[in-house]
Amino acid sequence: MTTLTPDACATMTDVRAGVDAIDRALVALLAQRQSYMDAAARIKPDRTAVRDPVRVEEVVAKVKAEALRVGLSPEIAEPVWRTLIERCIAYEFEAWDRTRA
Repeated sequence: MTTLTPDACATMTDVRAGVDAIDRALVALLAQRQSYMDAAARIKPDRTAVRDPVRVEEVVAKVKAEALRVGLSPEIAEPVWRTLIERCIAYEFEAWDRTRA
């Protein structure tokens, strides 16, 4: 099923089809991002290196800049990415522990 652009949507079914397609793409991208957390856990020599507050702020700043560039509300982007980052850090701690068990 092809999805319509938001401007071409005439029904809530059209809107929901578009949102569902984007959600599937986001899940695939998040799975790919998670793979990088596995790589980071494998590469980082010490568990204390998993949480890097400087890197967190760097990522958030880049996301906010990109959000502004593409028209995404920073009020959506920043809290979504802060939550994503925290969940990825938790996942990376688990992955780090698994690789050294």
